[in-house]
Amino acid sequence: MIKQNVYIINYNSLYEILYEIKENLSFNIIKFENEDNFISNFISNFNLDIRNSLIISKSSNKLSTNKKIIEHSLLSVSDFPLPLSKLLELINIKFIKLRFNYQSKIEIKGYQLNFNSKFFIKNNLSLKLTEKEIEIILYLNQTKMMHDVEDLKKNIWGYSVDMETHTVETHIYRLRKKILKIFGDDKFIITEKNGYQIK
Repeated sequence: MIKQNVYIINYNSLYEILYEIKENLSFNIIKFENEDNFISNFISNFNLDIRNSLIISKSSNKLSTNKKIIEHSLLSVSDFPLPLSKLLELINIKFIKLRFNYQSKIEIKGYQLNFNSKFFIKNNLSLKLTEKEIEIILYLNQTKMMHDVEDLKKNIWGYSVDMETHTVETHIYRLRKKILKIFGDDKFIITEKNGYQIK
């Protein structure tokens, strides 16, 4: 899966807890000491991808008034303390809502990918994709570089030790075959000896 980012601001104890289990999380965790530091060193200098970002802060006064931050990206901590499992559930629900609110359609190599209907469209032709196929396309398109099987296992499948290598290869083979059948395009995902790429 494509990892999203959780920014933890002025909440060291929460960061330390999540850091201990970071290998098992479906998102990245990034710590900032205070809101000013986050705003000046992150938002001002970089593009914050609101669709893939969640902010947890003990106080969000400055964050909630910042025009680059949308209210949906802030996770209130007023309900704390709460069980870790509940917190992870809240984070995942927030990310689902963010994806639904901000992702409807994107353009990739002349195709239109509709996240809500899961259709891949070009020239009045359409192909229904699975969630995993969408994740593969998004990940390959996001980075524009060659990715080997191990990289895809880790970043799309969450790197299950039990998972067999051919699972990745089979998914991409089937996806390429579907795209070829509907659109006649065998170059959408480029397959080489050292991996896969969309460029």
